[in-house]
Amino acid sequence: MGERIGIVGIGLMGSALSANLMQAGYEVQGYDVDGRRVDEFAERGGIPMESAAAATKGARWMVTSLPTSDIVREAVFGEGGILEGAEEGFLLADATTSRPEDSEHLGAKLAERGIRFLDAAVSGTSTMAWKKDLIIIAGGAKEDFETCRPYFEGMARAAYHMGPVGSGAMSKLIINLVLAGNRLALAEGLLLGTKAGMEMDTLLDVLQDGACSSKTMIDKGPKMINAEYSPEGLVRISLKDSRLMLEQGQRFGSPMLLTNVWSQVAQAAYEAGLAEKDSVAFYEVLRKMAGLEQRSV
Repeated sequence: MGERIGIVGIGLMGSALSANLMQAGYEVQGYDVDGRRVDEFAERGGIPMESAAAATKGARWMVTSLPTSDIVREAVFGEGGILEGAEEGFLLADATTSRPEDSEHLGAKLAERGIRFLDAAVSGTSTMAWKKDLIIIAGGAKEDFETCRPYFEGMARAAYHMGPVGSGAMSKLIINLVLAGNRLALAEGLLLGTKAGMEMDTLLDVLQDGACSSKTMIDKGPKMINAEYSPEGLVRISLKDSRLMLEQGQRFGSPMLLTNVWSQVAQAAYEAGLAEKDSVAFYEVLRKMAGLEQRSV
């Protein structure tokens, strides 16, 4: 029987993380507010629990994978929350894409209760997560990172210690900033090719093989061309992340030219009814700007 660990948040990303941990030999007990997600988790061999507190009991380590840092705070401090089940020395790793200041505040509050904390953001889509093709970027005490290394090896192909609490969240936002630029540039290029009457599959092959090649072109190019927006990430989450990026630019006085444009495009996609579609469904907004029809999504 393997070591028992906990997870709170079994959505697109949490489902894959928990499955990888079970594959690595851990017994995983989990909780999510969505009962359907809990049922799917149980079908994969997970141990369903009735609350975040229950998912914590009997475990020394837990990962949270939730939509926002506000929801993380509620999962920790709210009724039936993680603190109710955690014993002193418990180690919480938060994989949520959070505001760095929120992670810093949460880490300080947990330290007062004798709970160790890492902001351990993951980089990669949920599809990549199922293949364990993720990296983890973590902020917190170095010794806590080393304690978590076996768990991280169960979830991802690599893990990096980025510095104190908050560093993981900041690193994730920077990754997402660069990723947004890649996706926006790809969308503009594909749209120009469409308007010019080019053969799109051939154009994408060339882009993927050319000097501009990136993972985005391989993972997201076909989705844009074929209007296949089954979610690996969500437009509404991309919009939330873009706003967090802009906050950090203001916080540090760093120019955010591209990010401002990206945030507006994500906002337009959200308002166009694409909130629950894959993050690159914003391509349909650009198509409309170009005088083309929005395809069924």
